Amino acid sequence: MTTPVDVKLYFNFRSPYCYIASKTLFAVFDEFHTNLIWRPLGGWTGRSSPDRAKVKVPLTRQDVARITKKMGIPMNPPPITTEPTKAGAGSLLAQSKGLLRPYLVEMMRAEWASGLDIGDTEVILNVGDMVGLERAELAEAIESPANLEQLEKNWEEAQALGVIGVPTFVIGEEIFWGSDRIEYVKEHLRDLRLSRL
Repeated sequence: MTTPVDVKLYFNFRSPYCYIASKTLFAVFDEFHTNLIWRPLGGWTGRSSPDRAKVKVPLTRQDVARITKKMGIPMNPPPITTEPTKAGAGSLLAQSKGLLRPYLVEMMRAEWASGLDIGDTEVILNVGDMVGLERAELAEAIESPANLEQLEKNWEEAQALGVIGVPTFVIGEEIFWGSDRIEYVKEHLRDLRLSRL
């Protein structure tokens, strides 16, 4: 019997590259004997600083537009002021309920395909309704001090491991940074003879 390996995933809902990754990342867990160790981040953690981000916006928008066009997925950026921390905190509840995948996919779709502000509590609760989370429980989770603290702990852990951006997959000592590294993650798992097929 194959023993699954842990794959830590550091993820920030505000990153367009995490949106791109959300379309293919679950193959890592469907096609291989792996355990998803979910590490959501909040605020600016795992992303360029606000000043650096302003400089990068034109290039990033060009880059993301090319990638999403090639993938055939919609791209409609949210308001520049969108704050992802509550969405990250809510994902911890979704994970505990076995609903992380639909939550992640639908939250990213709301933000990056529909252009909604996922810092808006109502937007988050509507996504929760869509994926089967209880509204009052989600409203509590996105404000939970314990959940918000967990997001900070995740970033501290990420920095200790050498993670510098999102999305990042960590398998043992191997670090794979970027939505375009998912194929390399899969190749590494094949080398470890962890394919399910």
